[in-house]
Amino acid sequence: MDLFSTIFYFIVAIFILVTVHEFGHFAAAKLFGMRVEKFYIGFDFWNLKLWSTHRGETEYGIGAIPLGGYVKISGIIDESFDTDFQSRAPEPWEFRSKPVWQRLIVLAAGVIMNMVLAAVIFIGLALVYGESKTPITTGAYVEAGSVFEDMGIRTGDKIVKVNGKPVKYWDEALDPELFTHHPLTYTVLRDGKALTFEAPSDIFSRLNGVQVPSMRPIVPPLVAEAFADYPAAKAGLTAGALVTKIGGQEIYDWQQVIDNVSANADKPIEIEWKVFGNGKVVEINADKIRKMGVAHTSSIVPNEQGKIGITLDQTDLREYAELGFFEAIVAGSKQTWKMTAMTVKGFGRLLSGKEDIRRSVGGPIKIAKLAGQSAEQGPGSFLLFLAMLSISLAFLNILPVPALDGGQIVINAVEGIMGREVPLNIKLRIQQIGMTALLILIGFIIFNDIVNP
Repeated sequence: MDLFSTIFYFIVAIFILVTVHEFGHFAAAKLFGMRVEKFYIGFDFWNLKLWSTHRGETEYGIGAIPLGGYVKISGIIDESFDTDFQSRAPEPWEFRSKPVWQRLIVLAAGVIMNMVLAAVIFIGLALVYGESKTPITTGAYVEAGSVFEDMGIRTGDKIVKVNGKPVKYWDEALDPELFTHHPLTYTVLRDGKALTFEAPSDIFSRLNGVQVPSMRPIVPPLVAEAFADYPAAKAGLTAGALVTKIGGQEIYDWQQVIDNVSANADKPIEIEWKVFGNGKVVEINADKIRKMGVAHTSSIVPNEQGKIGITLDQTDLREYAELGFFEAIVAGSKQTWKMTAMTVKGFGRLLSGKEDIRRSVGGPIKIAKLAGQSAEQGPGSFLLFLAMLSISLAFLNILPVPALDGGQIVINAVEGIMGREVPLNIKLRIQQIGMTALLILIGFIIFNDIVNP
């Protein structure tokens, strides 16, 4: 995906998430009769803004600094560091004049809206796409240099157990929640023997941000069509054939065909394929062809583009189940809870030093890349990315850190317990320290994005 598209989808994602978050604060404040002075997407520090307009008592705008957004509610010390209200008695429409329980709801409303957005997306995806599972009927394709290869798992191994528990579906074997647990073991069958491999403790961070699946079901290199006048057809390779060897190397997956052929443009390579006697089968089955098919071998020269003129027979092995409205609500809610729990566990592993912060933490550059990649795969993939990012945003904002919603919640809860307001100078100093620390953290994350792309 080109740079323009990547930036576009990043802006779309951030705009949606920040707008939903800030609307939560805005709606809750209005519900309790608080005056909202500003509603900004992006920060307008030093009055730098792209657009603004006044509607009633509120200024709506888009700030020039795309690091988030804010809602300015009368009578609260926030990102604007406004303290002018302290010189006068509290007004009925001000935040500080409202009961503590109302203030806490307003402060938590942004996080709640982000969680609601994630749940709505998961429910919507379940309703539209239903549930799909991919049964483990073939061996695994293991990406070279991946964490799974480092563990000892090899292409062709068939996964039979995870943590000693039998698994029937790839969805169970590659459940993201597994990667937040340790120890994690995979048991595979190789040449009829059961072998068990243990994942490293930092598998979560090593898989984070990986652009291609590190391990997936094998896609058998079955040929759907061999185009006339291309090298493969001229050599006698036909539809229904299974590519079994290239240059003497055993071939199990379609990606291996692509890699080997494209690496030998204009160079002769020896390709072996197998077909049943008449070249036709009633039911395409790669295992049967590999065991019982008739072998053919030919030296084939890929063209200048590294192609030999064949297409993949795309057999969809997934099992689909449509969901009704209430079933989709249950499935979407479970997914929201599962992704939230995984986010919390991942953060805990990060704090405990079990995960590499350089790999696990992503800023605007990494988020932009992921936004572009997910959009390229289709609207469902982009919405899934949006839901997971919304959960991450909610979790980060609820942390008890000054300048974040969680920090404000703690201060207001303390005021409720004390029965009086925390002195202005203390709240202002806490907010300044928090904002400074937040800007330093953002700077580190952006730097990390650059040096660890």
